[in-house]
Amino acid sequence: MAGELEAIPGPVEAAAGDPVHRLVAAWLLGYQSPATRRNYALDMTAWLGFCDDRGIDPLAARRVHADAWARTMQAGGAAARTVARRLAAASSWYRSLAAEGIRPASPLEHVRRPKIADRGETPGLTRGELRRLLAAAEQYGSKRSVALLNLLAHTGLRIGEALSRDVEHLAYDRGHRILRLERKGGRGDKSVLTAPVSRAVDDYLDGRTAGPLFTTAPGKRMGQPEAWKMIRRLAARAALDGAAEIRPHSLRVAFITGAREAGVPLEDVQDAAGHADPRTTRRYDRGRHSLDRHASYAVTSWLAAPAEN
Repeated sequence: MAGELEAIPGPVEAAAGDPVHRLVAAWLLGYQSPATRRNYALDMTAWLGFCDDRGIDPLAARRVHADAWARTMQAGGAAARTVARRLAAASSWYRSLAAEGIRPASPLEHVRRPKIADRGETPGLTRGELRRLLAAAEQYGSKRSVALLNLLAHTGLRIGEALSRDVEHLAYDRGHRILRLERKGGRGDKSVLTAPVSRAVDDYLDGRTAGPLFTTAPGKRMGQPEAWKMIRRLAARAALDGAAEIRPHSLRVAFITGAREAGVPLEDVQDAAGHADPRTTRRYDRGRHSLDRHASYAVTSWLAAPAEN
C-alpha cells in the first residue's frame, strides 16, 4: 500500500510521512481515471494551501473555514463552476474521512455552493464554422490534424478520450467501424467512425497497426497541450471569430448541438457523448432555446396530419 500511495501525485509539497498528504493520496486511489486523480489533487492543493496560509489544521477544519475559502475564491475572481468543483472535491475527501472514522463529519456538509448556469461556458461552433475549421485542417494542417479534427467533430469525444486510444482500439462491430473507448470512471464504451472519419484516420495511419493512435514526430503519444495549440492555430487559419478561445471541447459542443439540430433524440445524444446525466448533455446544446425547434411547431404539424381513425 505504501508504494501505491507514493505513486499518486500529492496535493501539496509534503514529506512522505505527512498524515494529510497520505490521507489525500489514499482517497485519490479510489478514482480509476488518472485525469480525475490529477484534477482532484489540484483542487485539494487549493484547499490545503488555504488552510496552510491561515494556520488551519485540515483535519480539524470547521464550516466557518470552508465558508471563508469559498468567499475567498469568489473574491479572487474564480468562476462559479471552479468554486463548486473545488468544494465538491474537498467535501468528497472529508466524507471519506468520516467513513473511516477519522473525523465525525465534513465541514463542507452545509456550505452553500454557487449556482451553476445551465449553459456551458465552452465556446461552441456553428455548422459553418465547423466546416471552415475542417477545411482549414485539410488545407493547412497535417494528416494527423485532419484525422483528429474529423474524429472530434463526428464523434464528440473528449480530447482525453481520443488521445488515450491506441491503434489496437480500432475495430468492427456488426459491420460498423468503431473505436473502443474508456469513459470517465473507467467505463468501457465504443464510438462509431463514419466514412469521413475512417478515411482520415486510415490516411493518417498509412498502414501502421500498433502504438498510440495519435503520435508526435518522435512517435510518442500526443498530449493535450499540443492538441490545443493545433486547434487554435487552425481556427485562426479559418478566420473564426474568437479563434484564440476555441479549444478541443468546442468540437464536442458542436457535435452535441449538431446532433440535436439534426433531430437525434436526447437520450441517444447522451449515450454518444458518454454523459451519465441528460442534464449535462442539455447544457452542451447551444440550440436548445432556438424557437425553430419549439415543440409548438411539431404539435401543430401533428394536429394538421390526416386523422388515423
